[in-house]
Amino acid sequence: MTPSATTGPVTVLAGGVGGARLAHGMDLAGADLTVVVNVADDVELHGLAISPDLDTVTYTLAGLADEERGWGVVGETYSALEAMGRLGEDTWFTLGDKDLATHVVRTARLRAGVPLSAVTAQLTDALGVRPRVLPVTDDRVATLVDTPAGRLGFQEYFVGRHHADDVLGLVYDGVEDARPAPGVVEAVRDADVVVVAPSNPFLSVEPVLAVAGVRESLAGTRARRVAVSPIVGGRAIKGPAAQMLATLGHEVSALGVARLYAGLVDVMVVDERDARLADDVAGLGMEVLVTDTVMGGAAGRERLAGEILAAARG
Repeated sequence: MTPSATTGPVTVLAGGVGGARLAHGMDLAGADLTVVVNVADDVELHGLAISPDLDTVTYTLAGLADEERGWGVVGETYSALEAMGRLGEDTWFTLGDKDLATHVVRTARLRAGVPLSAVTAQLTDALGVRPRVLPVTDDRVATLVDTPAGRLGFQEYFVGRHHADDVLGLVYDGVEDARPAPGVVEAVRDADVVVVAPSNPFLSVEPVLAVAGVRESLAGTRARRVAVSPIVGGRAIKGPAAQMLATLGHEVSALGVARLYAGLVDVMVVDERDARLADDVAGLGMEVLVTDTVMGGAAGRERLAGEILAAARG
């Protein structure tokens, strides 16, 4: 446990694998942690409410995640999915049996009128997750992706078409009417440190910031604000972030990411392979931490979290 991590609340804005792994590192480092999670890639399939980012964060913090794939539960079986296929259901979206249980329980509780934030608290508590995991909103927000093939739902673009289409634009449907879930604004406003995880800036971070009051809370908080670049050596560690930077007109580099967060963060964390960009990033008005940002197992996550917290609190 990193001593500097044990005092003062820390909030991580997260989505996807990168966000889940950094949140895990913060938990291992002993942080008083809240994770605010993107919900704009949520989808209803087979009549079930599926929240992929919430589940990836939850499973990772619970020690249940399949680390090789980066999603789902380790040791999964797929009997239910195979049976649905035999019954004529489209099975392009992979659901394991243990994962399916999460969606069944979530759906039943949502239909009973329990808000998503309360359902998430119930699920994380049942799985022994210590940090607070908050969906950014209890309201419906859906990322729609404009491509040469037309406008696609996020999961169709990401899973169904293997994020192979060029992204020409994004719409966060419903975000204008969405309100932050209970505790979200306070988690950002009252933290000692707020960390924007190495998540996709367009698919994971912007749908969080676009919810009413969240961007304003980040801009106005007294917390030290840190962002970690998901681009290392001109490439994304995972997913389509590099391709999206290019097709949306941004430089595909840690500097390109830093420009997206200029004015919102105090410290930018870039990988040692991008050390040559540190002066340019600093020119945006940010402090720069150059380190190994590629998180391997638990030790690597805890190391990076400790370094981030030391830089934020130093």
